[in-house]
Parts: sequence; structure tokens; C-alpha cells
Amino acid sequence: MDVASATLAIAILLIILDLSIRVGAVILIPRNRKPTSATAWLLLVLFLPYVGLLLYLLIGSPRLPKRRRERQKDIDEIIRDTTEGMDRVNRTASWPTWLESVVELNRTLGSMPLVGGNSARLLPNYDESIRAMADEVNRAQRYVHAQFYILSADPATEPFFAALEAAVKRGVSVRVLLDHVASLQYPGYRKTIKRLTRAGIDWRLLLPVQPLKGRWQRPDLRNHRKLLVVDGTVAYMGSQNMIDRSYNRWINRKRHLQWKDLMARLRGPIVAGINAIFLTDWYGETGELLTSEVEPMEDQVADHMLDCQVVPSGPGFEGENNLRLFNALLYYAQEQLIIASPYFVPDESMLYAITTAVQRGIRVELFVSEIGDQFLVSRAQRSYYRELLEAGVVIWLYHRPVVLHAKHFTVDDEVAVIGSSNMDMRSFSLNMEVSLMVRGRDFVGQLRHVEADYRRSSRRLTLEEWDDQPFWGSVVDNLARLTSALQ
Repeated sequence: MDVASATLAIAILLIILDLSIRVGAVILIPRNRKPTSATAWLLLVLFLPYVGLLLYLLIGSPRLPKRRRERQKDIDEIIRDTTEGMDRVNRTASWPTWLESVVELNRTLGSMPLVGGNSARLLPNYDESIRAMADEVNRAQRYVHAQFYILSADPATEPFFAALEAAVKRGVSVRVLLDHVASLQYPGYRKTIKRLTRAGIDWRLLLPVQPLKGRWQRPDLRNHRKLLVVDGTVAYMGSQNMIDRSYNRWINRKRHLQWKDLMARLRGPIVAGINAIFLTDWYGETGELLTSEVEPMEDQVADHMLDCQVVPSGPGFEGENNLRLFNALLYYAQEQLIIASPYFVPDESMLYAITTAVQRGIRVELFVSEIGDQFLVSRAQRSYYRELLEAGVVIWLYHRPVVLHAKHFTVDDEVAVIGSSNMDMRSFSLNMEVSLMVRGRDFVGQLRHVEADYRRSSRRLTLEEWDDQPFWGSVVDNLARLTSALQ
């Protein structure tokens, strides 16, 4: 075969391969996938077939491995069995009429009941929150369960690591979970792992990406939860990672970026529910079910205390638990919705729920950061501002250089949600998250003080200001918005 014939044959093969990729994508990609996500993947494959195919094979599946999904089902059954009949709380006249159906939704999706008799205190100061968790560990007598998306031994977190080490020396059982890919990205990862090992702490990586060890799933499926449980009596949960406020990156220090988070300290039967989240993830990674440390969620019905319900979500569940909860609450609001989310990239259903709330006469406020730490996410978030402003949503931009990283929202004066979940497509579909729904005016009152502090540190974005944005900026925003749908 001469050179010309060989070149022609190769060209024909490449054309056939190219066409096969495009046709195959049209057939396979839309199956059991949201239209927005399917459209984004199809555009990528149709414009860049080889790159698109490679990315789709690498990160195209939003599901955890079968073994992990089966373990999630196992633990769900255990939770249902051990919490049967515990859905007992004070149903006073102040209960919103719609709340019962939301509680049932959460129970169906995440297996956890609503339990009463709880107390909560918010910790809005970053360094004080670390010290509070360290003090709690220093009081531990039986066990410590610590789980963080990012865990790093540095000067800011030294009190916490020192407390863990001291607990081990006292004979306390200390278990630690940290997300592999997330923690690996930050300086000091190997030093942190060595310190945990040297201290005798029983630690595991969450969703490790270690193909040579047979550990593999879509690499951007991450465990984004942050929680701490001590002796089954006290728990902490919220948005804060265990790392310095600058996240120890030189670019962050150059930009003077500082993270602002919100954690909640909880006591009461809900602590057993938060501990169940840790035990679920421990079982998922190790196959070890710590039945001896499954605390009973004894319902303590009491006046003037909080009703709480843990809502886990992530690719281990069949549905998007957090998105379903958020949307239900958005539609049930009667007076006001106040939302704080550092990464606000809603899917179409949530965008409709928020704009519909405004059209129903509900006051909707959204707190986001003026400055972003992730370029694509920040630009995608900006692409929603015009639609939100035109609908009548009040947008507050938290002043730079602080990155408002807290994740919570309030519904009227009765119900609040706090946890690890952003209001973005990643948190809805790809991240393992944990949220806490709380019914109680005392807790909402604490959040009102937090929201007031945000307003004092923010400026209101207006439609007139947004209209002055350069045209090319909006082009970049909308391109970033398109990439956010690649799930």
C-alpha cells in the first residue's frame, strides 16, 4: 500500500471513529441523566469528541462503586431498625402545618427520624470553633469520632491535634476520617498523615483514589462532610474544615483571603444521628460496622428545646436528598427565606423555587462572597445574578478578602438548615454531604444574629450595578455555567 492509500485509509478510519463517538454519545449520555447535564456532556463530545470521550470515561459516572452503595443500604436498614418509633416530638400549636410532610420526606430519603429534646449553640468565629472542638476532645472519656473534608496539621489546628494525641494517651478510642483528594491538595498532607499515625490514631481516607491499590471511583466524587462526635453526648457539625483560615496556600495569602465558617455545637438525642453518619462512612471505607458505638436515639420530648433531623445526601443514595429538602422548604416558606451559600450554582428546579418564592410575595435574601476562591465556580455563580435580581432577590456580597464559606438558610422564624452542603450542582449530585434541619425559634434567633453580622459586613448588589458589567465578563460567566452541568 502506497503512502496516499495509507493516508486515505487512516482518514476514513478516523472519520468512522469520530462519527461512532458522536452517535454513541447521543444514545448513551442522556440515559438516566438530567437534561442540563446531558446537554453539557453532548456539547463537549460533539465539539471535542476525543477529549469529551476521555473525560466522560473518567468522570462521567456520578455513582459510587456498587460495594459502597450496598454498604449504604445496609446502614440505612440498621438506622431504620434502631430508630423505629422515635418520631415523637412536641407538636405544639406553633408547628408549621407543612413541616410534617418535610419530616416524612427526610425520613424516607435519609432514614433518620426527627427527634426532640436537643440544644444547640452556634460558633461563628473560626479560631474559637477550633479551640472549642479541641476542648471537647480534651474532655473525652470513651471515644472521639472526627471527620473533615480537609484535615491539616498546622499552627492554627495545633490545639485540636494535640487534644487528639492526649486523648489516645488517656486510652480514649480516637478515629479520624479525612477526604483523600481534598486533603491531598493542601500543603502539609504527608506531615498530617505521619502525625496521625505516630500518635496511634485510627485514621482512614475517605473515597481514596488509589488505582494501584484497587481503590477507584470517579475522582471528583468527594466526601464533603465536617463533623465531630465526643462520647456520644456532644457533636459539632457545619461548614468548617480543620485547617488554617488561609487554607495554607501562598496564592490565598497573597490575596489576603480568609475563610469565614459556621459550626454548631449540639447536645441531645440528635448526637446519635450525627454519630450514625460517621459510622456509615467508617463502614463504607473499612467494612467494619462499629455496632458497639451505635448510640440509641432516645427521644427526649421537652418544652423549649429543639427538634432536629439529620439529612445525609450524596451519590450513595438514589435521589438528591439535600436538593429535595431545600426545594420543599423553599416552596413552603410563607414570609421570608434567608440563604447563605459560598458556591451558589442552582439547578433549574431550585432556581424556579427561589424565583417563585419572590413571586409569591416572600422576601428572599442571598449571602454570597464578593470574591471567589474557585474561578469557574465563581464565574458560574455570577451567571445567575441577573435572573435573581430581576426576580427581586436581595443579593448581599460579603466584603473581600473574606470568603464567606458558611452554609445555612432559614425559613420564616421556625425552621433552619445548617450543614456542609452548598447550593450547587456538585453538592446535590457528586458530594457526600450532611445537613441538619432544626425546628425552634431559639435556633433561628441565633441565626438571625449571624445574618445581621453578615449584613454589616456586606454590600447590596443592585441590578443597575450589574448592568455595568462588561459584555465579555458575561460571556465567561455563561461558559462557566455550562461547565457546571458536567455531572
